[in-house]
Amino acid sequence: MPAKSPAQAVWRYESGFDIVMPIIIMMKYPAFFIFFVLIVFSSFPARSQERFDFTLPEPERRSLVPAEPEEVPRKFRELYLGMPLDALKDALVKDNLFVFRGDRDVSFLPIREQTLLETTGLSYVRRAYFQLDGGAVYIMSFSLDTRLMDHYSVFTSFLKKYGEPKILSPGEAVWESDDSRVSIERPLTVKYIDKTVFNRLVEESRTRESREMLQREEFLGDF
Repeated sequence: MPAKSPAQAVWRYESGFDIVMPIIIMMKYPAFFIFFVLIVFSSFPARSQERFDFTLPEPERRSLVPAEPEEVPRKFRELYLGMPLDALKDALVKDNLFVFRGDRDVSFLPIREQTLLETTGLSYVRRAYFQLDGGAVYIMSFSLDTRLMDHYSVFTSFLKKYGEPKILSPGEAVWESDDSRVSIERPLTVKYIDKTVFNRLVEESRTRESREMLQREEFLGDF
């Protein structure tokens, strides 16, 4: 029986007469088979090889910082910087967030006209401290209960109202104005300071220390 040519073998395969023929062609004429495969695959539509590149849109991120932040606060509930001692006592008695025991919670510091009021709190406030100079509050400090409140919630609340802090470090976040300073200190204390009074007291302390140092040097010079 005469041998079939490659063309005859392909014709018989396409006509359905010999299903085994592709295997014979691959074994007997490997070069022709590779050429045939390339021809078949090159006839596929170009669109089957198209790439579809797309980018997923990023989710919209809303800033917590307000367009017009509020002024740095000098007040917490009915307690405020510059408050007289008697008014402070009355406010603490009326506020059910604190357990104020009256004059037992008030002490006078050995510094000129300095008063410290320290009281316990209920719920979110664990302890509260008020330092007065000349009979008026210039520092308020509230230690919060970390079992009921967390640093992130307090910081976010400040951020939404007062904008970005002026100072941000692992230990504290600070908001400042010309006359006020408010800080959130770790683990969780919120402190209000009257900068005008505080800076004056710091300057007076430096002046006093310098004078005492000078007097000390004069005394040593007498020997």
